[in-house]
Amino acid sequence: MAKRASAAPASRQYWLFKSEPTAFSIQDLAKSPKKTTFWDGVRNYQARNSLRDTVKLGDRVLYYHSNSDPLEIAGTAEVVKTGYPDHTAFDPQDHHYDPKSDPDKPTWYMVDIKLLQIFPQSVTRQQLQESPSTEGMLVLKRGMRLSIQPVTAAEWQAVHKLAGVADVE
Repeated sequence: MAKRASAAPASRQYWLFKSEPTAFSIQDLAKSPKKTTFWDGVRNYQARNSLRDTVKLGDRVLYYHSNSDPLEIAGTAEVVKTGYPDHTAFDPQDHHYDPKSDPDKPTWYMVDIKLLQIFPQSVTRQQLQESPSTEGMLVLKRGMRLSIQPVTAAEWQAVHKLAGVADVE
């Protein structure tokens, strides 16, 4: 078993959250009140299950810009509120509206995240592919389209090394 490079709690988990920068970039998160936002709009059952059941307070998030050129990890965030019903599913005026979702038995969940850091130099998908310590990340797997993905502690540390920054505790 690999030795942890930080003094993170043994129960801490690590995740990669994807967002299109034209929808909500890490810079948008930085401009949010208290640099915090809810992570809404997840409409995949496997990702929903992670948000509802597995993502916990204090978990760390790699903020991945998808559908961008280049594809990149732009920084990190921390989960500051655990899974709760995604209210956008109930709002017909919201583009994440789901007419089948029932407030009494919610289908979709979200968490709140807070910005930890924006990397001075983003870590590109190509860098992840070329590094032996990150080449196994789920985000690199063919056909892996989940917007919420687990990341190992070793991958978390390797991404920070590629970014040339220290992990924020």
